[in-house]
Amino acid sequence: MSSQLFDAIDYLEKEKGINKEILLEALEAALISAYKKNFKSASNVRVDLDENAGTMRVFSRKTVVEEAEDIQEEISLAEAKQIDPNYGIEDVIEIEVTPKDFGRIAAQAAKQVVTQRVREAERGVIFSEYADREEDVMTGIIQRLDPRFVYVNLGKVEAKLPEAEQMSVEEYNVHDRLKVFVTKVENTSKGPQIYVSRSHPGLLKRLFEMEVPEIYDGTVEIKSVAREAGDRSKLSVYASDPEIDPVGSCVGQRGQRVQAIVNELKGEKIDVVEWSEDPEVYVSNALSPSKVVAVLIDEEAKATTVIVPDYQLSLAIGKRGQNARLAAKLTGWKIDIKSESEALEEGLLNHSTDDENSTYSDEDEELFE
Repeated sequence: MSSQLFDAIDYLEKEKGINKEILLEALEAALISAYKKNFKSASNVRVDLDENAGTMRVFSRKTVVEEAEDIQEEISLAEAKQIDPNYGIEDVIEIEVTPKDFGRIAAQAAKQVVTQRVREAERGVIFSEYADREEDVMTGIIQRLDPRFVYVNLGKVEAKLPEAEQMSVEEYNVHDRLKVFVTKVENTSKGPQIYVSRSHPGLLKRLFEMEVPEIYDGTVEIKSVAREAGDRSKLSVYASDPEIDPVGSCVGQRGQRVQAIVNELKGEKIDVVEWSEDPEVYVSNALSPSKVVAVLIDEEAKATTVIVPDYQLSLAIGKRGQNARLAAKLTGWKIDIKSESEALEEGLLNHSTDDENSTYSDEDEELFE
């Protein structure tokens, strides 16, 4: 029986990837527990596991005293000297007490404890594997749904997609395959708990990293992301090499790259704008697709007043203020939008711009939509 247990431990290490030392510790604890339970032993017991010989032996540890009062934990000096004349007071003697039928008893007792430790070790392996995937994108398959969560199978573990992290425009069905952003990995008594999101801005960022080689290799850098999941997002990008067009790299030929991400996010509109260290330029870019006449900066308040052509005012603000709101999130600057005529009345501008496109066109509406 002993050799079979050691063979099983070797198998578990190779097939399950569980450290042999963890299993041996579990086996030793199980054997000590079995011996104490079945033979009413004191706590001073040690188990010796010999893998090479395939044996398990139990030793009782006793302290040498002048006269033994507790024979389970003590041995008299006279008895100790019969074993070895060199023993003295307070020395500890180990005496083998392995019962003849200990193998059978040990196997029964060890099975449950070792199984539990194996399960814990497997959970630890899974936790370590998925802990490294925090803030990463994984592909999973929806297993089941309830009012609070959508449960997504990520391979070795089932992740939870909370209602607050779901996209309102998205319908979730069992067996659907979807990409999710891993927000948190916890190691609990019930095993690893993984929480994922479909609405997190990090999902958009990671999807661009996966779709755009220039972002993946660092040629193009994502500076900021602002997202209202399922509706509209803005992404600012930058390339230190002036020969590289960061926006064009993200959009792709005929919009193929950005369209692949739009499709993954169920039609969510995405504005890709160029980042600039100049706040005037950056804020102007962030309000795309609106045209901007001027950007007035208040450095102390980190606020801007943006002036746009009269016919572009509604486009700049966006439906329910969305375009302006996302631009503010993207840049980190407060944005107050005024029409050109309003700015002239308030003395913010001393002249009117001459713009050939003096009316709000259907094409502008299409850009906004």
